Amino acid sequence: MNYEKIGSASGIVLAVSKSNKHTFSKDNCSSIKLLKGLGVEGDAHLGKTVKHRSRVASNPNQPNLRQVHLIHSELLDELKDSFNVTAGQMGENITTQGIDLLGLPRDTFLYIGETAVIKVTGLRNPGVQIDQFKSGLMKAVLERDKQGHLIRKAGIMSIVMESGEVHPGDPVRIQLPPLPHIPLERV
Repeated sequence: MNYEKIGSASGIVLAVSKSNKHTFSKDNCSSIKLLKGLGVEGDAHLGKTVKHRSRVASNPNQPNLRQVHLIHSELLDELKDSFNVTAGQMGENITTQGIDLLGLPRDTFLYIGETAVIKVTGLRNPGVQIDQFKSGLMKAVLERDKQGHLIRKAGIMSIVMESGEVHPGDPVRIQLPPLPHIPLERV
């Protein structure tokens, strides 16, 4: 598939992180390499099929729709007084700034840096590990709207469409899918 770069930068990458073990938090790096159809090189969640332990237990042959996890730094800013959470500590691979990640529709393309392209698949569904990391954090990343619907604020998940290196400071460009837009659901 041929992806053309679109518009000017919509936001930037603040931090990149990975862990080769199934740990809750990931280590910050000077760069990460996204591999087409697989995820982040050297990360425990790399692969075509699902790598999250709970999902592997239920069906190890599911496609991996959670190859790259993104969190907006604005959430970290919101949490800093109560929880002092920094980039990578909530398990994300890419921490962004200036992008309303939660407001993006499913199948949005994000062009990151020179060549990397990812496709948004859905919302991260925070699990019990989040409260094991910091007691009360689960409640802080879940809210209810006026109609009582659950709002998940712990970031979005994506798959890698085109390989590329990603560094802090890289621009992120957004290409929305055709209308009608499909709101993000948990994956």
